[in-house]
Amino acid sequence: MARRIGIATIGQAPRDDIAALFARYAPEGAEVVLRGCLDGLPDEAIAARPPLSGADTLYTRLRGGTDVRISKAHVIERAPETLRLLREDGCDTIVFACTGDFPPLAGDEGVIFPSRVLNGLSAALLPQGRLGLLVPLPEQVEKLTAKWRRPGLEVVGEALRPSATPAEAAEAARRLKAQAPDLVAMDCMSYDEALKAAVKPILGVPTLLGITATARVMNEMLA
Repeated sequence: MARRIGIATIGQAPRDDIAALFARYAPEGAEVVLRGCLDGLPDEAIAARPPLSGADTLYTRLRGGTDVRISKAHVIERAPETLRLLREDGCDTIVFACTGDFPPLAGDEGVIFPSRVLNGLSAALLPQGRLGLLVPLPEQVEKLTAKWRRPGLEVVGEALRPSATPAEAAEAARRLKAQAPDLVAMDCMSYDEALKAAVKPILGVPTLLGITATARVMNEMLA
């Protein structure tokens, strides 16, 4: 039987962009199964649970390509069922496709969390210095820079929507470059390789992309 890799997104399936990238890094013959924590919910039900604060705010893309702010608490409530369904699908490796921090979830044993991958890489590459963050929403900057801060590490951040135009991406990169980071982390799973290619030459420093960093770690585990 072919190996099955499960991807749990915080929004809704399909997310062909995320599924295709993990399929590219998966072992030959592996199948990628993607489910969303908000699958089955109408737009009205999602809108009825808006974020209560910046700390409760996550960015995602719903079916049809709509960019939305959603409640992290709502995702946490529904995530265990999504993980359970992926295990029922026969997935022996599961990625929780969000770079946010999450508390222990029922059924999360062995699940790969991109936040831990990205944080571990940044700590190894930059034990001390100034870390730059790109995050989707302005209201997330303060919360996420605080999340990444540790002794010896200064953290600065700028907002950049994953769906930004090239001009918007360039402007965000210039704002972050002006803060002189030594390393940059792109802290959202909706950031893609094309966006990294657009901002890295402007930033002029090593830049970590959450989705490819996680996919490469997954490949190393499974190869």
